Amino acid sequence: MLTAGIDIGSITAKAAILQDDTLLGTRVVFTGYNASQAGKTVMTDLAKDTGIPMADLAAVVATGYGRNSVEFATKSITEITCHGAGAHFLNPNVRFIIDIGGQDSKVIKVDGAGRVLDFAMNDKCAAGTGRFLEVMARALEVDLDGFGDFCLKSTAPSKISSICTVFAESEVISLISKGESRENIIAGIHESVASRVAALARRVGVVEPVMMTGGVAKNICAVRALERKLETEIQVSPHAQVNGAIGAAVLAGRLKVKAQS
Repeated sequence: MLTAGIDIGSITAKAAILQDDTLLGTRVVFTGYNASQAGKTVMTDLAKDTGIPMADLAAVVATGYGRNSVEFATKSITEITCHGAGAHFLNPNVRFIIDIGGQDSKVIKVDGAGRVLDFAMNDKCAAGTGRFLEVMARALEVDLDGFGDFCLKSTAPSKISSICTVFAESEVISLISKGESRENIIAGIHESVASRVAALARRVGVVEPVMMTGGVAKNICAVRALERKLETEIQVSPHAQVNGAIGAAVLAGRLKVKAQS
């Protein structure tokens, strides 16, 4: 059975196609200002990539902040549930998920079937999110894709004490004017993000094994900083960024099976 999942995030839209328990392909595009169009584009592109017509899909589940804009979806499901299902698909042993997205960060505790037991979410403040890192990269005139690599050269991470993105940016500018090295400032920024996310994780109660998902999972410095704060190893799948879309495709399959039973 062919199913698809679409995850419309604030920065990127992701799609995944599954055939039963096999991942056939994924695709990522920028969301832009039109979430509805982003959903159509990412699904159309993936259909072309895989050679699978959309008409052949048994079900499509949409998730993410723009999930209700996907008019052709069979159903929309919250990203918390989809991230749990996606992580379980990628590694059934995972019991705790850290997802840092563009505008929020989430921590999710799951059971042996990938069902959500508990979660906590920061969606009120940009600090501790991908948007925070994006703002800081821009202030430091560093490409976001290589942002995490800089801090690996740090000798002493700078102290970033502000909990507000605007004030933190001013703090970074002040450190620059004082001659602080870019590497140390970037390391301090990642330590700040890790502290906020780790506090969120402790509220729920970390259970190993831990997996990190979302676009920020590609940032090695963010992963290492979180490992230090939580004192545990964190798994990162090559499919971390599209985990929500994969979970949505998994749940689409379950919907279809339930409908047929």
